[in-house]
Amino acid sequence: MTAKRNKESFIRGTAAHRRTESDYMGALLETVTLDDWRDVVAGALQAAKGGDPAARAWLGQYLVGKPETKAPSALTVVVQQWSGGDPVAEKLAKPILDRALYPTSHENDDWKESVKVAIAAELAQKLPLSRTDATPATARDSGDSRA
Repeated sequence: MTAKRNKESFIRGTAAHRRTESDYMGALLETVTLDDWRDVVAGALQAAKGGDPAARAWLGQYLVGKPETKAPSALTVVVQQWSGGDPVAEKLAKPILDRALYPTSHENDDWKESVKVAIAAELAQKLPLSRTDATPATARDSGDSRA
């Protein structure tokens, strides 16, 4: 009988709130500031420069990402060489060929691109970069010390 009573009270909504992933993420975001995160990243960078493989892997995962595909097998490479196929050229040519072969499926491509550009411009206005972020990474990393 006790189980029946507990089941009834659960159905009526007297059960306690169960913590969810969003609760934990909210606590994390409230606790870790951007300056804290910058310190963590700077520490990982120093550790990586010092030879820490875990720090290098962690930074690499966020900066470069994991490869999306596996490397082709040796047999695949040999077959492509014999057939004269070039997978990079084929991948680059595919969108152009698709547009020419199937024009009706691409008639809104220009409109889609203009929407993307408009959204990017709006985001750039609403989320201005800080002074340190305004310098492109290539200029900061090029060894130019005029800053």
